Amino acid sequence: MKRALISDIHGNLEALQAVLEDIDSVGVQEVICLGDIIGYGPNPCECLDLVMRRCKHTILGNHDQAALFDPDGFNPMALRAIYWTRDELDSGKGGPAQVNARWDFLGELPRFIDDGEFKFVHGSPRDPTNEYVFPEYMYDARKMEILFGKIDQYCFMGHTHLPGVFTTECEFVTPDECDHTYALGNNKLMINVGSVGQPRDENNQSCYIVLDTDAKTVTYRRVEYDFEKTAQKIYAQPDLDDALGDRLKRGH
Repeated sequence: MKRALISDIHGNLEALQAVLEDIDSVGVQEVICLGDIIGYGPNPCECLDLVMRRCKHTILGNHDQAALFDPDGFNPMALRAIYWTRDELDSGKGGPAQVNARWDFLGELPRFIDDGEFKFVHGSPRDPTNEYVFPEYMYDARKMEILFGKIDQYCFMGHTHLPGVFTTECEFVTPDECDHTYALGNNKLMINVGSVGQPRDENNQSCYIVLDTDAKTVTYRRVEYDFEKTAQKIYAQPDLDDALGDRLKRGH
């Protein structure tokens, strides 16, 4: 089976549409979303509708959670964006039934999915929603030991927007360093799938992975999209900081 794993869409409709089109071209059987469908970006309702329709499983992200409850630990830019996102979801496109369906979908999202071999989270194996696992953590052997102790085999995550593979040898392997395909062996791995809607690894192309459970590989795919169009939508909203549009162009 081939599964597409997407994460951190952040209300970026142009990016999500481009990624789903790419997914349709590579023979994927199901799509799993690792959270943060909304927040930062200008099209939260449309992105939610697409995820609800296209993804077999979806995990709760910290921005999804912040739309439901009081935001915790958000910087002022992210806070303004989530309050604006709440208003967009409340005002709703599509009528009261669709508004309620979106809120119900968000409210029922699980914090993680774990079938033993594969664990899917937004943040980390220890804190599925909020904990970041940055590449520099490979220098903290104790922290890595604790995190790997929380998984049986493979853990897939998002949250940092930085794609790459963490190994039990305290390595972080970027997609470029493994020629965009990494073989799944017997050792435990934590795998960040990157970001669809707000890449932060100095590459402004959307990022997602294809997990091939037969070939035992993960393949990183980069997809071009019209980030200028998304940025212009952000600039047109007074409650969305212009920096959120600028960073789409930089990929950081």
